[in-house]
Amino acid sequence: MKTQSKSLSPRTELPIPEQMLIALRRITQSMDLHSRYLVKHHGLTGPQLIILREIQRKGEGTVGDLARAISLSQSTVTGILDRLEARGLVVRRRAHEDKRRVIVDLTDECHRFLETAPSIWREDFLRGFEEIPHWEQLMILTALQRLTSLMKADAIEAGAFLNGGRNEEAAPASTSGGVPEDEGVSPGSGAV
Repeated sequence: MKTQSKSLSPRTELPIPEQMLIALRRITQSMDLHSRYLVKHHGLTGPQLIILREIQRKGEGTVGDLARAISLSQSTVTGILDRLEARGLVVRRRAHEDKRRVIVDLTDECHRFLETAPSIWREDFLRGFEEIPHWEQLMILTALQRLTSLMKADAIEAGAFLNGGRNEEAAPASTSGGVPEDEGVSPGSGAV
């Protein structure tokens, strides 16, 4: 028996892969809207907040280690760190033992900001997800990981998603309120 999405007409039966594509597109749109909200109300994009939370979680580390931990290229992370450093949220310094390595850490101002910073996820999603039994949370995670594997997307850098599918080196900075396209907000999106 084929299942139908609630928003589809009862007469419309789409193949499961097409229903999955619609669901994935809705998830992507929801994440994009939340990233725009973060920019407008908190001055940070989702990827910037992800980087700050990862540094907070692991402590200071190299740019390369940070890039690997969040599935972005080192050049993408470096660009985001440039903007975070200009805002006084991170500091970078050369490693004592190897001057080629760059260590990144949070500033005191950033630690204070993160105490009250919004979630990377929408609050209504988090509330709903926390109400789901643990076994079902694991089932959702497993299904997403399996889908990632089937799509051979586990080898794709997250930067391709954040760049709207473009090659990151070819992604110029946007003119939409100073939010670069490589951070998940498209030009003309209204993000300010």
